Amino acid sequence: MATVYLARDPFSEREVAIKVLHHGAEDVAQGKHRLSFLNEAALVGKLQHPHIVALLDAAVERGFSYVVMEFVAGGTLAQYAQPDNLLPLERVVEVVFKVSRALEYAHRQGVIHRDIKPANILVTESFDVKLSDFGVARMENMTHTDIGNAGSPAYMSPEQLTEQPLTHQADIYALGVVMYQLLCGRLPFNASSAAGLMYQIVNHEPPRLRTLRPDLPEGFEAIVSRAMQKELQVRYQNWIEFGRDLAGLVRHLEAPREGLSDTRKFHALRKLSFFRDFRELEIWESLRLALWQQLPEDTLIIEEGERGDGLYILVEGALEVTRSGTHLAALGPGDLFGEMLYFADDTVERTTTIRSTTPVLVLEIKAASLGAASDACQVQFNKACMRILIERLSAANRRLTEH
Repeated sequence: MATVYLARDPFSEREVAIKVLHHGAEDVAQGKHRLSFLNEAALVGKLQHPHIVALLDAAVERGFSYVVMEFVAGGTLAQYAQPDNLLPLERVVEVVFKVSRALEYAHRQGVIHRDIKPANILVTESFDVKLSDFGVARMENMTHTDIGNAGSPAYMSPEQLTEQPLTHQADIYALGVVMYQLLCGRLPFNASSAAGLMYQIVNHEPPRLRTLRPDLPEGFEAIVSRAMQKELQVRYQNWIEFGRDLAGLVRHLEAPREGLSDTRKFHALRKLSFFRDFRELEIWESLRLALWQQLPEDTLIIEEGERGDGLYILVEGALEVTRSGTHLAALGPGDLFGEMLYFADDTVERTTTIRSTTPVLVLEIKAASLGAASDACQVQFNKACMRILIERLSAANRRLTEH
C-alpha cells in the first residue's frame, strides 16, 4: 500500500521514516489504504510513549499523502517467532510486558490497535521494543476510522472475526497469540485457508503450550491461556491484571537456570541417525517438543509392566535392556526406545526394563506433544520410526537365518 523511505530530518538532526501512500484508482482497497493513512495522521503527536513509535508529521491530500515516523533500526519481532531463533524466557517476558504497557497507555487515550503481531513490534539495536502501525486502529470519537474487519486473521480474537463490538480485550487476545508464538515458534492455529483459520479460532482450542514445549514453567502457559480465552468474562479484564501476572514470572525467573544450551541440543540431535532426514526447522521443533534429562549411571528409566505415554531417544551414553532380569541388548547414542506407544492409541505397558550403564543424556517426547507437532515434523517422525522398525525386523530375520 505504500513505500517507506529512510530520510534525514535536518532540524532535529535525526533519521526518520517517511511512509508515502501509493495513490491510484479509488477502488475499495485504495479506499481502505486512505483510511489507514487518516488513522495514523490523526494520531500525530498524540501517542507519546517510550514503547510506541512516534508519529511526527503527516499530510493527507488528494494527490499526495505521507506520514513521518520515528526511525527504529534493528528489525521486527517476527525474526524471534521462529523455532530456530527463540528468545530466552526472560526476554520474552520483558518484550510482552513492554508492549502491554504501550497498549495500556493507548487504551487510556481511547485507542484499540487491532493489528498486534510480531511484524508490527519493532526491536531497537539495544533490544528495546516499539509498537508500530496504528493504520487500522479504532479510536473513540472519530467517525472515519472504521476500516471494517481489518487486521491479521491469525492474531484476531473470536469477537473480532465475528464482527462483535471490540474493546481493549481484543488487543489482549492478540498479544497472547504473540506470546504463544514467541515461546514455541508457531502460531496456535494453522489452516490451509483463511476461512479454515477463522473457524478454528472461533470454535477450537489451541494446543497447550507445554505439549509443544514441555520445559516451559507452568506460569507461562497459564498467562497465555487466560489472555487467549474466547469468553471475555474469563479473559484478562484489563492490562493491569495482565502486567501483574507477567511481573510474577520475572520474579520466578530471577534464579539462574541450569541446563543445556539450545545450540548444544541442536548439534547433538543433528548428529544422530534418527534425525538424518529432518530439516533444520524440524530439528528445532523436535528440540522444543522434548523433555531433556541428564541422568547418572544406574538410573532406572523404564520398568517392565509400567504404563507409559512417551518415547525416548538416547543422545549420549549407554543403556542396558533387560526382561525378567535377562540381558537383551545394549543401546547407544541415536537409539530409540519406548517407541511402541507411537503405534498405539493410548498408553502402553512396557515390556522391558531399561537402565543406564553410564551417565546419559536422554530426551523424552510425550505422545500428546507429537500429536500437536506440525505436519512436517510428524511426517519425519513417522519415517524415522518406521525405518528403525524395519531395520530391527531385518536384523532379527538375519539372526534367525544364521541359526
